[in-house]
Amino acid sequence: MFVYRLGKIFSVLIIACGMCACSGSNGPQLGQVSGVVTLDGEPLEYAQITFQPEKGRPSVAETDSAGNYSLYYTGTSTGALIGAHKVVITSAMDAYSDETGEGKDRKARAELLPAKYHTQTTLTAEVKSGSNQIDFPLTSK
Repeated sequence: MFVYRLGKIFSVLIIACGMCACSGSNGPQLGQVSGVVTLDGEPLEYAQITFQPEKGRPSVAETDSAGNYSLYYTGTSTGALIGAHKVVITSAMDAYSDETGEGKDRKARAELLPAKYHTQTTLTAEVKSGSNQIDFPLTSK
């Protein structure tokens, strides 16, 4: 499931990147977005985050082992469209086997988060021009 979802994210990013390459330098206004996702006060590693604006392309990220994330608008462009966004955060993932030998294998994980953060999300964020620090202190209840 995680590999499938990651494949979908990268497919969207590749298509978006191609569209941007053809659109010249007058692309959309983006704000840079980063932050930390925690669950019950602890960093939530390998969570997938999607910022979905009312109109336009979503931005995506995955948290690192410390819960940090930075959004990508396309494969080469960081940030998110300026304005209001619905935010979806999910933590479920399939097992991942690192074929490079760098020791980045991951075990499968069931969804840790309540539906209010993903399928029935109540999370929102406002992205402004410039740099945005948007943290998500989530609870398991």
